Formats: sequence, structure tokens, C-alpha cells
Amino acid sequence: MAANLIDGRAIAAQIQQELASRVADLKKRGVVPGLAFVRVGEDPASKVYVGRKEKACAELGIVSETHVLPAAASEGELLALIAKLNASKNIHGILVQAPLPKQISEAKVFSTVLPTKDVDGFHPVNVGKLMLGDATGFKPCTPAGVVELLIRSGVKTEGAEVVVLGRGNIVGKPMAAMLCQKGSGANSTVTICHSATRAIAAHCRRADIIVAAMGVAEFLKADMVKPGAVIMDVGVNRVPDATSKTGTKLVGDVDFKNVQPIAGRITPNPGGVGPMTIAMLLQNTVRAAEFSVLN
Repeated sequence: MAANLIDGRAIAAQIQQELASRVADLKKRGVVPGLAFVRVGEDPASKVYVGRKEKACAELGIVSETHVLPAAASEGELLALIAKLNASKNIHGILVQAPLPKQISEAKVFSTVLPTKDVDGFHPVNVGKLMLGDATGFKPCTPAGVVELLIRSGVKTEGAEVVVLGRGNIVGKPMAAMLCQKGSGANSTVTICHSATRAIAAHCRRADIIVAAMGVAEFLKADMVKPGAVIMDVGVNRVPDATSKTGTKLVGDVDFKNVQPIAGRITPNPGGVGPMTIAMLLQNTVRAAEFSVLN
């Protein structure tokens, strides 16, 4: 692996090793961490994502169960299932896989999951705790994974100029909130850029750290990057590829081939932020199980 690559797989494996001892301690106390996955419909990407998370749970000793509702399921049916999982003493975390069908409100679903079981960090209580700098809440897994990558890679964030490309509720907004807080892996000056931002390239060129989460394939080009900047690529985009058996390939939000030679540090895609998202989900689930012991 090139010297400037940030190896998300290796760091995620390190985190999972650290979690293994905590899982073992919980089991000594008669508690087996439990995580429930909920899918609505048969979206291929959702099936793959949940499958990866199930595998990671099994490797760590977390018991997982997957509940699948048909694509035509009503919002009431999904909320009834969540209520049942909320009441289960064996389930410490609940993850409702997005996207959901149009007849179901994601906001209502996320706010129905108990905050103490909201291992995705999307409940309004946990969002509020994040904004307030209250560490007792659960942080969204992908931006939390980015922060861990920065910390464990020795990237200095204090006083750094950071540009977050994207203002979504899952990555962009919480990412900015985390990086501007007081504390390790934060204390940065953060600019959020989005589709209505003027002169995005100029903002990016002054940044010490760029988090690319716009959902636009290879949006961040080499001429937008200051030499030596740290680049965190969160994007997952499927684009045409005549050389692939499927006719497509996955790329990030960064023009990796041309940006890597300029960057000081950069996450590969795949193998960068993706494994960290799963690692943070496992960490949140273990925390939820530990919380259940204390209460």
C-alpha cells in the first residue's frame, strides 16, 4: 500500500480487536450484545450492506437478527416491528436500513427507535446530543469513522481548515458538527460546501482536510486540492465501465488517480471509510449493551 494511503481496513480491524475484550466482559456478566437489522423490500445494495454487517457481528460475537418486510409494507407495519424490537431485552441496537419505500417517512421511523438503541445515531435526541457535544449519545457511524481514521492516522485536526463537501443528514452535517467540537480529532474550522456554494474549488484549495461526501462520482479533482492536504473519500457511486462483467464499477467522490499524487494522506475507495462505518456500528452496539447493564 502506498505510503500516503490511510488503510481503513487495518484500522477497522484494530477497533474490532479492542471491542472483542468488551464483548467478552459483557458475556461474563450474562449479556450478549444483540443487534436487529430491518429491511423493507429487496433493494440489492441494501441486501449487500446488511450482509456485510451481519458477517462483522458474527465475527465479533454480537448476535444479529434480520427482519425483512415486503416493499409494499405500510408505515404502521414497520413502526409496529420497531416497537417490538424496542421492547426486547435481548436487542440492544436497532438499524433500519435506508432507503425506505416512498410510503414510509424515514424521519418518523428514525425517531421511533429508542434513543438508547439508536446505533445509527439518527434519532433527534442523539442528533441534539451531537450538536451539544454530549458524549453520552450515539454518533452516526460514517462521520464517526472518519474522525477515528484521522485520529489513528496521526492527522492534526486542531486549528485545521476543513471543507466538508455535502450537507446531508447522514454524513455532511454531523461530520461538520463533530469536527468543530472541542476535543480529540476536532477543534477544526469547518466550511460546508454544497450544490449552491459559489467557487467550491477555491474553498477546497485552502483546506488542510477535505471530506468528500456529495454523492457525485469523482467530483474532487486534482486542481481543487492543496498539495499535502488530507483527503477523506466517503462517496459510493456506480458508473459505467465497459471492462467490467457487470458493465459498471464503484468509484468515490474523489478523482483518486489524479488526486493521490498531490495529497498528503488519502483514503482509498474501497478500503477506506467503508470498513470504518461497520466498525463504528459495532462499537455503538457494544456501548448500547454496556448501557443496558448500567441501567
